[in-house]
Amino acid sequence: MLSIQNASVYFDGRDGRDIHALDRVNIDIPEGAFVVALGASGCGKSTLLNAIAGFLPLSEGAITLNGRAITGPGADRGVVFQKDTLLPWSNVLDNVALGLKFAGTSKRQRHEKAQELLALVGLKDFAKSLPYELSGGMRQRVGIARALATEPDILLMDEPFGALDSLTREQMQELLISVWHRTGKRIFFITHSIEEALFLGTHVIVMSPRPGRIVARYELDFVKRFVETGDVRSIHLSPEFGLLREEIREILHGDDNKGRLSA
Repeated sequence: MLSIQNASVYFDGRDGRDIHALDRVNIDIPEGAFVVALGASGCGKSTLLNAIAGFLPLSEGAITLNGRAITGPGADRGVVFQKDTLLPWSNVLDNVALGLKFAGTSKRQRHEKAQELLALVGLKDFAKSLPYELSGGMRQRVGIARALATEPDILLMDEPFGALDSLTREQMQELLISVWHRTGKRIFFITHSIEEALFLGTHVIVMSPRPGRIVARYELDFVKRFVETGDVRSIHLSPEFGLLREEIREILHGDDNKGRLSA
């Protein structure tokens, strides 16, 4: 279990006053869960993800993974960012194997593992390519494979599809569902898109503007339906999907939030 207990974060403001970014957030993320955090810009989604990753200390509260307190980055958490962070001078295979290299894994073993993961994300024929030779969606696939290479307990994804065109974004959503289903990894994913959150998440948390608080929680089965049927259209057009989309839109689109979230 990844457990977040009363997590709060304050930053020093330029005017000498604290900025209250995150306020008393509580979440438990069991093995195999796909948790999506949804909210407008400035609601603390990325702050929360960075705290789970160990990049940012909490001001109050605690985060534990399998009973151990998170105090810094670790191989038990894989991170995928919105903008890919691939090494431009290394080929795809070596980019995927980077974490294993730092862990001291032999070249043969890390390349074997990287090849397996490239097959998982549909890039087995691009192992020798350089990042500049790939499309944006393909680079994000490499990022997902690299994050999985050290076999983390949780995959943290910070709006990884936000910069992609709509068609590529849909393809990447379906790929991620396949990866999640085949690996059984728990995932914490943040987004501005209501439809993306509903489609991907087994659990969706809706966050308020600063300070970020959880204002609604949902347990959903749309992603499991897609795994069973492969039919995106029927899910998006289902009455339940539409009703939930409008319910969440009502929660989020107050006077301060109009126009800040996408459908």
